[in-house]
Amino acid sequence: MKKFFENRLTDLKESYNELVHKVSWPTKSELANSTVLVMVASIIASLVIWVIDLAINEMMKVVYHVAA
Repeated sequence: MKKFFENRLTDLKESYNELVHKVSWPTKSELANSTVLVMVASIIASLVIWVIDLAINEMMKVVYHVAA
């Protein structure tokens, strides 16, 4: 059991070391640009899905109208 906790402590130390010394964090400007890019891409994707949904809905209306 002692070995288990020693391994977890080693893992935590290595994770901290990697986050502090090896990870390259973005600048505020880079982060802002990335945020805007993600927001625009999300809006575009949601619009595409909305248009596809409308088209499928209209097709289903035609199918159900013919079948009725």
